[in-house]
Amino acid sequence: MQLTRYTDYAFRTLIFLGLQKPAELVTISIVSEHFDIPRNHLVKIVNHLAKLGYIEALRGKGGGIRLNRPATKINLRAVVEAVEETLTPVNCHEPTCRILPSCRLVGIMDEAQEAFLAVLGKYHLSDLQQEPQRLEKLLRWFPPAQERSAHVAHS
Repeated sequence: MQLTRYTDYAFRTLIFLGLQKPAELVTISIVSEHFDIPRNHLVKIVNHLAKLGYIEALRGKGGGIRLNRPATKINLRAVVEAVEETLTPVNCHEPTCRILPSCRLVGIMDEAQEAFLAVLGKYHLSDLQQEPQRLEKLLRWFPPAQERSAHVAHS
């Protein structure tokens, strides 16, 4: 099973937002820069995540994005099922496959996909954030207060 880039970027966005303090807002541009995701593409993903209720998006001056619920309440399977365009592992109808009436591949692939989703269902966004300091270091992200103190220390 391979997730689309869209879902990958949705997860990256959620992980990044999960590293922030609960009320803290970050801009789409900041997320875009840290993951090297085209900003225009990320805007679509953020709007989708906001419609789904995973994040809150505030427009205008002083606006930004943040998680709309605790990371412990964001199930990975639910995100995949909500964000992936299709979860059909095999498309036997375009073009129609001649062996479809007696083919067992569809059933086997459906079973494999359910196992994949079942594993995702055991985990939440919080499970991806067990080492927040390491993630922040890898992203070269320092929450604003740390960034200011680090900058002052180097001045």
